[in-house]
Amino acid sequence: MSSPRRRRSTHWWNRGSGIRLRIWMAVNAVLLGALSYGVYAAVVSNAQSDGYSGLGGGSKSAPGLLDRLKGRTEPAIPTKSQFLNPDGIYFGAATTNAPYDAAEVDKLAVDAGGIRPTMSSYFLSWSQKFNPYSITASYEHGTLPLLTWEPWEGGAQNPEPDQILKSNIDQPAYRLANITAGKYDAYITATAKAIKAAKWPLAIRFAHEMNGVWYPWSERVNGNHPGDYVKAYRHVHDLFEQAGATNVIWTWSPNIVRPAKNVSLEKLYPGDDYVDWVGMTGYGVHEASPEITFRATIDTIHTFTHKPMVITETGAQIDADQLSWVNAFFPWLKKNPEVIGFVWMQKDRDSGAGGNWRFTSSKAEQQDFQAGLATLHLATGQSGTPDGKATPDGAKVSPTPTGSTP
Repeated sequence: MSSPRRRRSTHWWNRGSGIRLRIWMAVNAVLLGALSYGVYAAVVSNAQSDGYSGLGGGSKSAPGLLDRLKGRTEPAIPTKSQFLNPDGIYFGAATTNAPYDAAEVDKLAVDAGGIRPTMSSYFLSWSQKFNPYSITASYEHGTLPLLTWEPWEGGAQNPEPDQILKSNIDQPAYRLANITAGKYDAYITATAKAIKAAKWPLAIRFAHEMNGVWYPWSERVNGNHPGDYVKAYRHVHDLFEQAGATNVIWTWSPNIVRPAKNVSLEKLYPGDDYVDWVGMTGYGVHEASPEITFRATIDTIHTFTHKPMVITETGAQIDADQLSWVNAFFPWLKKNPEVIGFVWMQKDRDSGAGGNWRFTSSKAEQQDFQAGLATLHLATGQSGTPDGKATPDGAKVSPTPTGSTP
């Protein structure tokens, strides 16, 4: 009688699909977790790089996914105080895709004669969610981000005069009293927490040009009342403080007084405890020099504060005075050290501006702009050298054919 045949043990891989399925699910869970962490690290750790080397240059040296997964040490992050009183003048620009498009910044630098901007200006309405990557992108191409944060639904692009009241002013949901009463506290606080998490400094121009009548946060329209603006501004600022978003450079930015001569700027000022920079919107329109454009506003502001000033929107209208204004602009900046920077509106009507303000509107204007910009010592966003001397001028790129607007 033959002995019973001995059964061979089955390899664990061949014992059924259940074990294989469980192993496959575990592997996928690990990979998904690693990928999720990588995405989180790439977004929430905003603007991390191998090191901060100042403004005026571009860097693609941010740690990759593997570096982040390995727990690579976070680099030093510049402080807000490094930017408040700069070692030179900020050269900013408001461009179509700012601050995300690095190629756009590169072209801007070429158009500016090889000089890179040190500030990127962009806009966000309260109907939009803040994107922390806007800070990352700005620092990646060597610029300090300047966010114009607009408490409204948004207006029509280039509205006709008879459309302005309906699209830009009549927005009762965004009355200043609603902001102060807390209607938007959740949105404001969420934005503040996202900016805090980003860590890197961000300038915020909140509810700008409040002395005009073309936005719903003006006290003279949309059911607002005298005193409402300061209350709303302070409320937003206080929510940021409560959230710990101390990396914000608060920029109070009226329009120049030319179209609003009878409005008291002092009554619209939130106070020095709530403001880091004073901004100004002002364009050269049938004026031969920026002294004519800005002097009355500067003198008025100096009656109640001496905070550093930034011209947060400017450009020169295409008229008989355009070239005279542009030629005078850069010498004027050097004679007015209280003005620490400017943002040129590098847009036209097709890209969202009210007119063609680009310094590339003609070859003659571009050449004058390049020549004047080259005379400035640009801010680097650094604290200076140990001996107290200023750091070098902003980085330059090699000049190439500009391809500028004819």
